[in-house]
Amino acid sequence: MNRKNINILLLLIALIWAGSAFAQVENVPLNHPVYKFLKEMKVKKIIPYFSEDVPNISRFYVNALLDSVRGKYDELSSTEKDLLYRYKIEFNDSLLDETTTRLFTPDKEFSSTAGDIFSNKVKYLYAYQEENANAYIKLLGHFYHGQKFKPGVNNSNLFDIGFRIRGTVFDHLGYFFQVIKGGASGNQQLAEIMEPRLLTNFKWIEKGENIGNYDFTNAYIKYYTQPVDGMNLAIELGREPLTIGYGYGSKLVLSGDNPMMDFLQFNFDYGIVHFTSIHASTVGLFSRNRNERYTKFWAFNRLKFTIKDLFDIGIGESIVYSGRGIELGYLAPIAFYKFVEMSLQDRDNGNLYFDLQTNFIKNLELQGTFFLDENILSHLQDLDRYTNKTAYQIGAFWYEAFTVPDLSFILEYTKIRPYVYSHFDVKNTYSAWGVNLGHPIGPNSDEIFTKLAYNVNDWIRFNMEYRFIRSGENVYDEEGNLIKNVGGDMFLVHESNPKVIDAPFLDGIRINTDVFQAGFRVEPARGFIFDIIYNYSIENHITEGFKKDFTYGLIKFTLEY
Repeated sequence: MNRKNINILLLLIALIWAGSAFAQVENVPLNHPVYKFLKEMKVKKIIPYFSEDVPNISRFYVNALLDSVRGKYDELSSTEKDLLYRYKIEFNDSLLDETTTRLFTPDKEFSSTAGDIFSNKVKYLYAYQEENANAYIKLLGHFYHGQKFKPGVNNSNLFDIGFRIRGTVFDHLGYFFQVIKGGASGNQQLAEIMEPRLLTNFKWIEKGENIGNYDFTNAYIKYYTQPVDGMNLAIELGREPLTIGYGYGSKLVLSGDNPMMDFLQFNFDYGIVHFTSIHASTVGLFSRNRNERYTKFWAFNRLKFTIKDLFDIGIGESIVYSGRGIELGYLAPIAFYKFVEMSLQDRDNGNLYFDLQTNFIKNLELQGTFFLDENILSHLQDLDRYTNKTAYQIGAFWYEAFTVPDLSFILEYTKIRPYVYSHFDVKNTYSAWGVNLGHPIGPNSDEIFTKLAYNVNDWIRFNMEYRFIRSGENVYDEEGNLIKNVGGDMFLVHESNPKVIDAPFLDGIRINTDVFQAGFRVEPARGFIFDIIYNYSIENHITEGFKKDFTYGLIKFTLEY
């Protein structure tokens, strides 16, 4: 081996093993409330930045952000101080001390540890630590009770149990494994509203057993290193919930309402530069015929620049493709996918987006996203043309709104033109399991979203939301035959040689929907969580001249021990 090759080998070894100990490399689940706390601290300018557009962040990073919050302790409200204390205890994995309890501990009797079940200590079923490896095991469980009040009266119950194992080995390799198995009773349609993930669960949809049942699993390994001070590299392989881009009510790029995908992800951060590349696989619409089931892929790149105390600006692109194995052209993280897609004979669904988020005004954040589906250069001056599949979203986040500490107010508008997320090959729609990967209102729709959130104290949070949604749906006759395609269904594309090239916004069967939702999240003891939600919606079918009301309540109990 010559000297040049030796130097390259040494460089690769240094890249892999460089850096100091990073504590817990595994990610914090996206549904953890610490993300809301960090968001509020960012808008308040307590912390300058965290990666909320690609928000699956490591526990050690959350712990570092909490240290930054602690550095401005005097600027916090009393509730924020209590929340900081609560999270700082939870994310300090350096030792198992008096703030932590394990149900099964080798050197303690079970009766002594069982006394901590309803305490505010951080709870584990079992935890293990040594110098180069650790493991933390939690028992998980959920119980949902939903009551529909209108139209008609019925109820539904969901109940599940599972466990989670996480940890880090050799200071650089994080791992995570979680599995949930559950069943249901009562009205299944209400169950699907209470837990939308059921609509993309094979056991639930297949209905192959005498009781409605479901399962969710996610697992990954993640390698993290810091070759030089301030440079962060991470590679992750596996599956976990993902969400990409900005958006307060939901997101245009990857909303997170979609089913989990299996993916390989690469993250790079250095100075003002932040880069993410993801290659994921999922499936198409469910079919009883196994020969009609297929795999599809979602490839994604994003580059963002952070200008301190001014704004973050980013550009991203994605490709949806199917009908073959992994396309090497989309596997490379540094490439312009649209041009690659054209070189591969224009078979796939390409998207491009731009976004901006401000950070120069304390307690007020503005953000916007422009999403362009497929057609990049042609006829951009004619936005009513059916080929111009565009969407945009603008919003504002006001913290300590109306001078009230711990109160957040959000206002956001989203507009999605006809045919956005669709493709001439229905297998390449911007979807997984038949669910839109992007904003759930879908094409030919817009939405005004408002939200108030208030931290009553460190264990009670109140939320109130209102959504006004307008949509234009395709026109069908009484037999269900399509009369007019207005671009309101992402699984129905425009004909290849159209007689009419215009696609007016909100054309077709017009429906306006008002959605009101209010709820509390209460955690009286750590690991025992209650979500209480009331939802009321009114569908006004303007074209057809009738209204539909829907009202339900939900009580959800979550156990994490």
